[in-house]
Amino acid sequence: MSANATPTVIGLVIALFGPMGVAVIGERFIHPPGRLVPHLLGLAALLAIVASVLLVVFLYEHQSLLSIGVQPFRWQTVAWGLVLALFFIYAFAPAAYWALARFKLGGFDPGLAKSAGLPVWYLTVAVIFGGIAEELLYRGYAVERVATLTDSYWLAGVISVVIFGLVHVPVWGWGPALTTVISGAVATAFYIWQRDLVAIIIAHVITDFAGIVVMPYLARTRGL
Repeated sequence: MSANATPTVIGLVIALFGPMGVAVIGERFIHPPGRLVPHLLGLAALLAIVASVLLVVFLYEHQSLLSIGVQPFRWQTVAWGLVLALFFIYAFAPAAYWALARFKLGGFDPGLAKSAGLPVWYLTVAVIFGGIAEELLYRGYAVERVATLTDSYWLAGVISVVIFGLVHVPVWGWGPALTTVISGAVATAFYIWQRDLVAIIIAHVITDFAGIVVMPYLARTRGL
């Protein structure tokens, strides 16, 4: 490995495995559900991870946000983000719920229960920042930099998607995490095709907001 590649390798270790460390450690401190402080600390840790990766991009790699897929604003980006969100909410999510139930792989309810009692403002902030952070780390930075090191975008995509799925195991369990591998593969394929990270961020935030904030809120207000 050349000296020039060292900062990128360090950035990849932080981007790929940093969130996993936050998830594993966080699981030890969120019981009982509804404790806000551990969630805020986890969000702060994720912010530190993103800041560290961006520091590598700007100061050590001497690259711009364009190098990790952040394109100048285009209405096409918004359109793609909405199309992807509609697909994930109305096509992928029902299929995922059906498959988890059909094959008895567990569901999303235990994971959602961990955020029960948390204020809506926090869940909204967490969904927005979490969507931005995950896509920047796993789609933008990881895919681009692994592709640079291996000369293969598809190998980079596989590595990113597998680790992305494993990161979701501590909070959601193996079954739901498997669905994130599939949805992550769709997002990664789109990224490799379009190199438009913001479109995927839009889709990710809207999808998670619907599933983590809106649907549980509606279920509570309807007494379900």
